[in-house]
Amino acid sequence: MSEPEFVTGSSDAGAEKKITEIFGENVFNDTVMRQRLPKKVYRDLKRTMEEGKKLDAVTAEVVAYAMKEWAIEKGATHYSHWFQPLTGITAEKHDAFITHEDDEGRVMMDFSGKELVMGEPDASSFPSGGLRATFEARGYTAWDPSSPAFLKESSCGKILCIPTAFCSYNGEALDKKTPLLRSMQALSDQALRIVRLFGNYEAKKVTPSVGPEQEYLLVDRDLFMKRPDLMFAGRTLFGASAPKGQEMDDHYFGVI
Repeated sequence: MSEPEFVTGSSDAGAEKKITEIFGENVFNDTVMRQRLPKKVYRDLKRTMEEGKKLDAVTAEVVAYAMKEWAIEKGATHYSHWFQPLTGITAEKHDAFITHEDDEGRVMMDFSGKELVMGEPDASSFPSGGLRATFEARGYTAWDPSSPAFLKESSCGKILCIPTAFCSYNGEALDKKTPLLRSMQALSDQALRIVRLFGNYEAKKVTPSVGPEQEYLLVDRDLFMKRPDLMFAGRTLFGASAPKGQEMDDHYFGVI
C-alpha cells in the first residue's frame, strides 16, 4: 500500500497540501532558523546548542525577534515558557506579545531576548521535595535551545511554546528536564574520555539517544510443542508474572 501524497486539511482555502509541507510547519526548527537568522547569529546559536556555549545577550535579542515575527505571522498572540514540573504533567506560563501603547496610541508587539532566555513563574504551586518554604518559592525557567520552539493551537488561539528547564534560585532541579540535561552532559563528558583514548581529539560532544525497544524471543522447538498457548495463539497466554512488573500498564517511560 503506497503512502498518501496529499492530505486535506481544514484550511480556509480548502486546498490540499503535501505531507512534506505540513510536517513540522509549526516548529521553529533548524530550517526556519537558517532562513530567518543572520549567518553569524545562526552559527552562534548552533554552537550554543551543540557545545553548550553561553548565549550572549545580543544573539538572544536577534533570535527572540525572529522567533516572534515567525510566530505572529502564523497567528500567535502569546508566548509561553513550557516546562515539566514534578506533577506528571506539563505547565505553561503565558505572556502576551502585546505591550503598552507607543507615542501615537498604537499597541506594540514586543519579545525581548531576556524574555526568551529566562522566566520567573511562582514555584510554590509545584512539588519541590521540601527544598524551601512557600515564601521562598522562587522558580526560574531557562530556555533550552536544544529543543525547538513550537506553536500550540487551542480554542484560545495559537501560542508560541518555548521549551525550558525549571530550577530553584539555588539551582536545584524542580522539573524532569533539568536532571535529563545534566545526565546527558555527564554522559557526554565521560564518553569523550573514552573517545580520546581511541585517538579522536576532534569530537566535542557525545549525544545519547533513547528510543523504543523491540525484543524477539527464541523458544526451543521441544519446549514450544509443550505449550498449546504458543502453538494456537502465537504468544504466551499463561505463565509466570513479569519479574519486574513490566506489564502493558507499566511502561518504562513516565507521563510527558
